[in-house]
Amino acid sequence: MKPIKILLVDDHSLIRDAIRAHLSGEDYQIIAEASNGKEALAIIEKDQPDIVFMDINMPEQDGISTTREIKKRFPQLEVIALSMLQESQYIRQMFEAGAKGYLLKNCSEEDLKHAIEHVLDGKVYYSPEVSDSLIQGFVQPEQHISSGSVSVKLTNREKEVLSLIAQEFSNREIAEKLFISVRTVDAHRRNLLEKTGSKNAAGLTLFALKIGLIDPK
Repeated sequence: MKPIKILLVDDHSLIRDAIRAHLSGEDYQIIAEASNGKEALAIIEKDQPDIVFMDINMPEQDGISTTREIKKRFPQLEVIALSMLQESQYIRQMFEAGAKGYLLKNCSEEDLKHAIEHVLDGKVYYSPEVSDSLIQGFVQPEQHISSGSVSVKLTNREKEVLSLIAQEFSNREIAEKLFISVRTVDAHRRNLLEKTGSKNAAGLTLFALKIGLIDPK
């Protein structure tokens, strides 16, 4: 039996090294690594892996848009998201883009191998924590906040981050307060800028004031 050919896409070499260590052996072959979506697409053109482990937040080209392009150009290639983002909105976006699995970066070696087996068997796989997030997303759906004539959809976590941004906390301070990583805070900040149409932190603060998220005083 030929080894399963795997492409690792993550902008942190330590994460790639950890996954490589978990998937060492004759059943798996890490054929290449990429630090962003553009690199990944170039590698796929040349090497044709069986599975791609895809991070979401990366420079140059993010994992969601890359997954969407992979499934359009290489429909037979399966993608498994490997991220520290646990919010249901990211999980849904990755599955909508065409991913067949979603794992958190603190997953076990067993999770990685189970995900590969399920996805190559035509099934969907996500870790228990991801399942819980999806269920929570249905139980407590994202809230719609009106901004003029546009309905802006914010998760509870995004509202927490927005409130702290408006109070002039840095990304690191927000991460410490919410017990999440700085990269996750940065991802929330970018999403908030896009959703609200703001250009900077000042714009986000004005939006937070407009919707009553913070006290004008």
